[in-house]
Amino acid sequence: MTTINKLEQALAGSEGLASQLKTFALDTDDKQAKQMFNQLATTMENTAQSIKSRVDYVKSEEPQYNLPQ
Repeated sequence: MTTINKLEQALAGSEGLASQLKTFALDTDDKQAKQMFNQLATTMENTAQSIKSRVDYVKSEEPQYNLPQ
């Protein structure tokens, strides 16, 4: 597995986790749990953005990764 594949997999995982955490926040009536899930979702969204930045950088540095998949 190439570096870009691993990064894209990590990106998809972090985006998926952020979505799940948002769902948990919507599904609970517990205010503390809701706040915790929303904070964790925000953290995962920030993580996903950082990974996305790295994916973009790697693609700009390694043109072979820009091929259609």
